[in-house]
Formats: sequence, structure tokens, C-alpha cells
Amino acid sequence: MKEIEYFYSAHSAFAYLGSVHFMKLAAASGRRIVHRPVDLRRVVAEAGAVPFDARGKAHRAYYFGREIERWSEERGAPWIGRIPSHHANDIALPNGMLIAGLTLGLGIDRLAHALLEAHWRRDADLADRAALAEIGRDAGYDPAPLLDLALSPKVQTIYQANTEEAIRRSVFGSPTYFVDGDMFYGQDRLDMVERALDRPYGGKWPRD
Repeated sequence: MKEIEYFYSAHSAFAYLGSVHFMKLAAASGRRIVHRPVDLRRVVAEAGAVPFDARGKAHRAYYFGREIERWSEERGAPWIGRIPSHHANDIALPNGMLIAGLTLGLGIDRLAHALLEAHWRRDADLADRAALAEIGRDAGYDPAPLLDLALSPKVQTIYQANTEEAIRRSVFGSPTYFVDGDMFYGQDRLDMVERALDRPYGGKWPRD
């Protein structure tokens, strides 16, 4: 089965906004989503971007306010109307929980969406083990083995490898999708992803 590579973080606003639409596109195209959770803060830093909390007030108000507000309405993805209370907390545990599911051979589409939605719609603290356990159960997973493995050396090695691969392949934000090697950054590019699934664009990525 052909694939779509999906680089994202479990706390990403724009990954949440595009999550349901993206998964529908993948299913309609008959492609499997290859989940690659990454340390988004490191990816952003390595790309040379200003950290989110260090950006100007106007930028934050527009990009993390008005843009989310509009895309929430456009995608039918309700949100809490502000940056979640625990957004600055560590993200290794939820990303590790997703990777743990993969190492156990589970399909994690539902879990990935559930984590994103809980954070942006219900203000869930994704660094809290009890909160993650509840989210996992509600999504139909046994959370105990996932959480037990989330911070294990095996899973964290994969997490860092995902992050290194993202940096090597010029990923600079979440979500980023690869369709047959062509990179699309941002859920606002999902119409282009849909077109590429049917008919690839001319040219190539990366550039020489």
C-alpha cells in the first residue's frame, strides 16, 4: 500500500485543525498514514525560526488567534478560543505514547486525533499521565502499555530519529505531509495534498 508521511507533534494547533480532513483524504486515496511524531520545538529551532513564545504580540494574535479561529470554523474543529493552559509543558510523553502504539503494532490514527483534540478543544494537559490515560481509553485504547513504553529508551530513540529525519528533510513546522517525496507544509495545503494524491505536481523536491 502506498503511504503519506505525516510529521507532526501531539500538541500542534494546525495538526489538530487538519486532522480529520487529512485522515479522510488518506482513506479516500487508499493510502496508509505513516506517523512520525517529532520534537517540534527542536525542529522549529533548527530551522532558525523564532520560538513561538518569543514572537511579537501581533504575530501571535494573528497566527495563534485569528488564523486558528477561522480554520476552526472552516474545518468544523471546535477549539477553546485561546492557547491551552499547558501548551508549554513537555511534549515527550504524548509523542512517545503515539510512537509506543506504533511499536506495539497498533493503528494510531484515532489516538493521534484524540490527543490533538483533547488539548485544543478541552484544554487537556498532555504532560499529565492520568489525562493521557483517559484520552487513550476514550479513543478505544488500553493506555497502560502505551504510557509504560512512552519514555522508554527504545521509543525515545525513535522519537529523536524522527526529529533528526524531519530536520534533514527540511521540515520546519507541524503538520508536514510528504506525498511520494513531495513536501507540503501546513494543513492549509491539504487541497494540494489531495491533488498530489491523484496527480503529482511538476518539478521536484528537494531543489538541487
